[in-house]
Order: sequence, then C-alpha cells, then structure tokens
Amino acid sequence: MKKVVKKTMLIILLSIGSLIILTFASLLLISGVFEKQEYLEPWEKDYALQFEDPRIQLAAHGLLAGNGHNMQPWMIKLDKENPMVFYLYSDSNRMTGEVDPFSRQMMVTQGAFLEYVKIAGNYLGYPASVELFPQGVFDETDLIKSMQSTPVAKVTLTKASPQQDPLYDYLFMPDTNRSPYKPEQLTMEQVSELEAVSKNTGIIVKIFQDSSNIAKLKTYIMDSVTIEANTDRVMEETEVIFRSNEFKKNQYRYGFSVEGQGTSGIMRHIIQGLVTLFPSMNSGEAATTNFIKSTQTSVDNTAAYAMIFTKDNSRISQVESGMIYSNLVLTAHKLGVVMQPLSQPLEEYPEMNLPYTSIHKDYAMDGSTIQMLLRLGQPTKDVPLSMRQDVMEIIE
Repeated sequence: MKKVVKKTMLIILLSIGSLIILTFASLLLISGVFEKQEYLEPWEKDYALQFEDPRIQLAAHGLLAGNGHNMQPWMIKLDKENPMVFYLYSDSNRMTGEVDPFSRQMMVTQGAFLEYVKIAGNYLGYPASVELFPQGVFDETDLIKSMQSTPVAKVTLTKASPQQDPLYDYLFMPDTNRSPYKPEQLTMEQVSELEAVSKNTGIIVKIFQDSSNIAKLKTYIMDSVTIEANTDRVMEETEVIFRSNEFKKNQYRYGFSVEGQGTSGIMRHIIQGLVTLFPSMNSGEAATTNFIKSTQTSVDNTAAYAMIFTKDNSRISQVESGMIYSNLVLTAHKLGVVMQPLSQPLEEYPEMNLPYTSIHKDYAMDGSTIQMLLRLGQPTKDVPLSMRQDVMEIIE
C-alpha cells in the first residue's frame, strides 16, 4: 500500500513539475525569447558608422536622446543641394495629445536630440551649428500642419579634426533610471557642476536636496501622479503605446515596455509573456495601481530633485531647455549620478491645472516656466536600454 501511495505522489509531483516547466517555456516563447533585439541595435557604438553620410551618422546619435514617452518624434530632411545640411522636424504623427496637449514636452524632446547631435559632431569631426526655427516658429492655430512644414532647426556641419568630448561615451547610456536611489545626498561639487551646465544660456538649473523641498516636491509628484492615474483618457493613451513582447518591440521600436520599470533578464520574458496573454494586467485598475505604487517607491528613495527653468514658455525656450536637459543627463552620468523625469506636475491638461499652477507659484519666479522636474541620485542598480528606431525610419 505504501509503495502505491509513494508511486502516486511521485506521479503527481512529476506532473506538477512538467506543468510548471511547460508553462514557463510557453511564457518565454510568447515573450519572444529567441527574437533578435533589433530595437537595441542603434545603441551599439559602431551603429552610426555604417552610414557614409555624416548627417545620418549624427542623426543616429541624436536618436539615443531622452524623449517624452519614448515616442522619438523626430523627422530629418536632408538638404538636396548641400550635403552638409539637414533639417529637424517634429513628427506630428508621434504627438501625445492627451498628456501633452500643447506639445511643450515634444519641443523639449527636439532640443534633447540636437544636443546629442552637437556632441557627436564634435567627436566625429563634424561640428554642428544649430539654427532654431530658421523659417519662423509654428502657426499655433494649425499646429499639426505647421509642424509638418516648419522645421524646428537647421543643422549645418563643417569638417574639422575630431575632438575628444568627456560626454560622448555617455550618449550610449539610458537617460532614465526609475529604480530606487541611494539615500546619500549629492556633494556640493556635484551640485555645482550640474547647475553649471546652463551657464551663460539664460536658462537656470536648480537642485533641491533639503528636507523641506524634498517633502514638498514629493507631495506635488504623488498628487499629480494620482490625478494622471485616474484620468482615463491619459492612461489609455499610454496603453496604446505599450509594447508587450519582443515581436511588438521589433515591429514598432518606440513607446513603453516592461524595461521601463527596470525589469530585465528572465523576469522580463516572464512578465512579457503574462502581459501578452492577459492584457488586463497593464490596463484599467491594475495599471493605475502599478503606476502609483512604482512612483511612490521612486520618491520614497530620492534624496535630490532638479528643475530646469526658462524665462518664458516660447517654442525656442522649450527647445533650448531640452538641449540643457541632455547636457544635464550626460554630466550626471559622468559624475556617477542618474535621474528620472517626473513631468506630471508640469503637464497642462485641465485635470492637472491645480498642481501646475501651485508648483509654479512656489518655485517659478518672475513669470518663468519650469520645463523639467527630475529626481536624481546615486543608482542602486543599472537599468536596461529602451527601444530605438532604425535611423533610416526618421530620414524623410
């Protein structure tokens, strides 16, 4: 009798084990575990060098810049007559109109691209001169059409000797780290160097790490994140650009994915498999809860914040603040510091009016505009790289 029981238990255990293995293998296959990660190829240092045209080489570097919601809303037009000139346009097909109704964040993103282009140009021996809005600013009464016809910048290259740039190698690191940060504050030397990235530009970078401002900014962030998480149309906009598995990431190569929360390794494939099978895990109440919870963890483990201020909120100021933002990110990497934009209190849709107005009243002086709010600190872990398009997809 005991032998029969033991044999039965063994069969049950083997069956359970087989089921677990089969389920695990199925999740990996659904995730696309054997799919080549084409969406990561632009991060390779030799990727840009496969192109002969220096304008495309520099655009391939610009493609790595931080950008709102990872929409990568850049379009490049190569000048047909001058092989050393290209124009940067905003791709109006990549607007996130619910969360960024006036396309302010989109303009910051254009500036982030341009700064990466400038740094790469010096390093490769093609210094880039940038002229913002060479044909005039947008017609705000017909913004989408104006974006399609009006360049954000004219970029003119010259040939020169390559110059070593201490920031170049950091172009190939992720601009955002959403993990918890160490409790140590920044040193005064780090603060000084980071705030100096905007020197002589008319733009101000200010770092806050005293307990009073940490508590106040934490409240602003959590209040605004709660508003956003409970604004259905905004969350639905985010759901549309979520790429649930390797197949989707290779197909679209922009938007959000599970790596955005720092998930990597085998766990990435398990979660991707589950989300592909059960999309409700990343929508509705589940998405709201996860968003609030992950942000709470972030701000609970933050010892410093930074803001980027411009004297006004013009399109030029928005773009210029993006250039400063890129410089800030790269300088931070050089100093062993990482950061994460927390843009919710600065968003301009109706439900966010109170946080937006209040944070500007508390922090913006003389009518200035807060273009960026960031948490920063020493990382507790490295985070994965995010999706990037092939550069030829943004060349018109």
